[in-house]
Amino acid sequence: MKYNTVIIGAGPAGIFTALEMIKKGSKQKILIVEKGKAIENRSCPKSETGKCMNCKPYCHITTGFSGAGAFSDGKLSLSYEVGGDLPSLIGENIAQDTIDYTDKIYLEFGADEKIEGISNYEAVKEIRKRAIQTGLKLVDCPIRHLGTEKARDLYYAIEQNLLQNGVDMMFGYECLDIIMEGSICKGVCISNGKENLEILAEHTVIAAGRRGADWLEEKCAQHNIAHQPGTVDIGVRVEVRNEIMETVNDVLYESKLIGYPLPFKNKVRTFCQNPGGFVSQENYDNDLAVVNGHSYKDLKSDNTNLAILCSHNFNQPFNQPITYAQKVGELTNMLGAGHIIVQRYGDILDGKRTWQKELMQSNVKPTLVDAVAGDITAAMPYRSMVNIINFIQAVDHVVPGFASRETLLYSPELKFYSNRIKMDKDFNTNVKGLHCLGDSSGWTRGLMMASVMGVLMGRKLAEIQ
Repeated sequence: MKYNTVIIGAGPAGIFTALEMIKKGSKQKILIVEKGKAIENRSCPKSETGKCMNCKPYCHITTGFSGAGAFSDGKLSLSYEVGGDLPSLIGENIAQDTIDYTDKIYLEFGADEKIEGISNYEAVKEIRKRAIQTGLKLVDCPIRHLGTEKARDLYYAIEQNLLQNGVDMMFGYECLDIIMEGSICKGVCISNGKENLEILAEHTVIAAGRRGADWLEEKCAQHNIAHQPGTVDIGVRVEVRNEIMETVNDVLYESKLIGYPLPFKNKVRTFCQNPGGFVSQENYDNDLAVVNGHSYKDLKSDNTNLAILCSHNFNQPFNQPITYAQKVGELTNMLGAGHIIVQRYGDILDGKRTWQKELMQSNVKPTLVDAVAGDITAAMPYRSMVNIINFIQAVDHVVPGFASRETLLYSPELKFYSNRIKMDKDFNTNVKGLHCLGDSSGWTRGLMMASVMGVLMGRKLAEIQ
């Protein structure tokens, strides 16, 4: 099988690569290979069973057309300051211009025209002042909220558009390896578990998403693809009553706070805030259960959840940050008997575990109903835990009541971005014909910036006739 371009992964980066090639009038033969299912065939059984079924061979929330985006909270960050380090590679002006362009594409396919977080400048100033007073930086990023249920409709429309314009898609196939001829990439070897196929292509685009980061790291080592260990984020998902976050939710919708708390001064940040949202569970291929958060357009809970993430870097003598984070997650899963652990903030300060009876007596009721009460500090590294506790206390100055004794902390929340591929501004690696995009490349974090990287890649490939 021969193609001009083969794209591994049907997440936002891969999708927008193909979409932009079509928009630019490219006549190239394009194939998208996706391990999961088409978006119309994706479903999570938890909606019926009430608990995670640990689906095999993969989690339907994270795998399939549109990647984790189909079941995520569906927030598009409209500022170049949010979403990873891509602006440092391509330039801030290009990044912002491409965000604006990509946002219009999302609108074409049905995104909500309303932009959150731009209406009340004076209230934003007051929140920023309180953040400065406690040593935090506020990044007030405009947000376009797709919503978990609406995102699926939007990406379905994109999927059908690609198919109608001649893009081939192979679902249920995973990429086993890339095909090398000397220092040139000639394509990929894929498998559906029953048959192995070789796909030959002039250009191979790896857009494997966050869950493909460790696989890509292995391929980099195997084929001498230039890369470097980057950052891995270890943290918790915090849940509080909507009343506590009311002002921030109304003014900003999503507040992004960054700090470097004593004594370690590691970077700690908030991420993926979901007003009226629901805490969720995702499962990776190696049976690793991690926590995340969803926010629907119509269905709302009494709580707001958000992630607090502590950044870790490793270089010498240990340089495998993904492995490190996985071990933290595995230990937490072991203590929770395969479930996500939830603990009250006050119990952490008291040095005790949380019991299920205590959760039921609290004002904050867990929206992840199959999370088990326990002690996350028995698995969380000391450095990370101290950073998180001190950061929560700082946020309490910005959002009074955030450090309530009843505030819930879920673990583990892990973000695997650590393998950063070395590329030029046109996303060329040191291997001719090979390009790496999106969260697995280590350059982006989230839907919008991964989509932006896809748009830019699509433009470059469309120039090749």
